[in-house]
Amino acid sequence: MIRTTRSCSSRLRPSRLAGLALGAALLLTLAAGCRSDSGSGDSTIRVGVALYTQDDTFISAVAQELERLAREAEGGAGDLKINLSVADGRSNQTTQMDQIDQFISRGCDVLCINIVDRTAAAVLIDKAEEAGVPVIFFNRQPVAEDIRRWEQIYYVGARAEEGGALQGQLVLEAWRSGRERWDRNGDGVVQYAMLEGEPGHQDALLRTEYSVKALTDAGLAVEKLASDTANWNRGQAEAKMKQWLEEFGEEIEVVFSNNDDMALGAIDAIREAGLALPLVVGVDATAPALEAVAAGTLQGTVLNDAQGIAGAMLELALALSSGRDPAEVVALEDGHYVWLPYRQITRETLEPSESLPLPSRTKN
Repeated sequence: MIRTTRSCSSRLRPSRLAGLALGAALLLTLAAGCRSDSGSGDSTIRVGVALYTQDDTFISAVAQELERLAREAEGGAGDLKINLSVADGRSNQTTQMDQIDQFISRGCDVLCINIVDRTAAAVLIDKAEEAGVPVIFFNRQPVAEDIRRWEQIYYVGARAEEGGALQGQLVLEAWRSGRERWDRNGDGVVQYAMLEGEPGHQDALLRTEYSVKALTDAGLAVEKLASDTANWNRGQAEAKMKQWLEEFGEEIEVVFSNNDDMALGAIDAIREAGLALPLVVGVDATAPALEAVAAGTLQGTVLNDAQGIAGAMLELALALSSGRDPAEVVALEDGHYVWLPYRQITRETLEPSESLPLPSRTKN
C-alpha cells in the first residue's frame, strides 16, 4: 500500500548532512506527512514524490519500490531519517502543480516528479530553482532544453527508442520462428494494430516508431490496420480493441502495445470475443504482464526497470540532500541523465523464481 502524505516541514539545510556517507543505514518515516514530530533533533531528509497518476500499474510499482528500498535501508546508522511524501496528480497538471507548491512550501529537500504534462516542466523547474529544491524527473522525460534550465535538474529513466526496438525484435523473432502460426492469411506481410500511450508522450512516439522500424529494417513487409491512443489504460485499450475486432476480426496478426496494461486490455477484448490470440507484445514487465507471459497469452514484454528507477532516485536524493556531487554515486550522462537498460522477457526466458534483480549503477 503506498502511503500518500501531504506535508514536508522544517527544511533540512544541506550543511547539516555534509559528510554523511550514502552507505549508512537509513530510517524511513512514513507517517501522516513529511513532518518530523519527534523533537529529538534527528537529521531528516524530506522527499516529495509527485506521480502523474497512481492508477498506472508501472508508476505505482516505482513508488512502491521507492518505499521498499528506503525501508530496506533503515535501522543501522542512528539518527538519519527519510520522510517520503507521495501525491497522486490524477492526470491533472493543475492538481500536480498545486501539490508541488505544497511540497516546496512545507520544506521538502528534494522533489521526485513523474510529470503529468511535460510541456509544464519549465514553470515547475523555475519554481524549484527559486526555492533551491533539486528536482529528479522520472519516466516522463521533459525536453532537453528544460532539463538544462538548472544544474540541479535530473532525469531517471530508459531510452524509449531502445524499448521500442526490443519490442519489435520480440515480434521479429516470433514471426520468423513461427510464421505458419502468425501469418494467418499467408501473404508474408505483418498486419498489425498499434495501441499507443498518450498523444505527444515521448515514450509513446518513440516506442511506436522503433517497434515497427525493427521489422522493416529486417526486411519484413508490414501493414498497419489500426492505430490509436489508449492513454496507457487497460480499460481504454480493451474498448479500442473491441472496435478493431468488429472491423478486422482475425485479420490482425500482431498487436503492438506501448505498455503492458494496454496489451492486457487487448487480450481481454480478444478472449471475450472468443477469437484466437494474435501475437501481442507490451512494455514494462509489470507483475500482471509477467503472469500473462507465463500463461502464454502475452508473447513477450520489455522490462522497464521499476527497481532501478527507484534505486537511482533514492541515491540521487540522498546525494543532493547531503550536498554531495551526484556523479559520485550514479552514472550521469551530460550531467543530468541516469539511463537504465531495457531487456526482453519471454516465456522461454522467464523462470518462476525470477526476481528481476536490480542492475547496479552505483559507481565504485
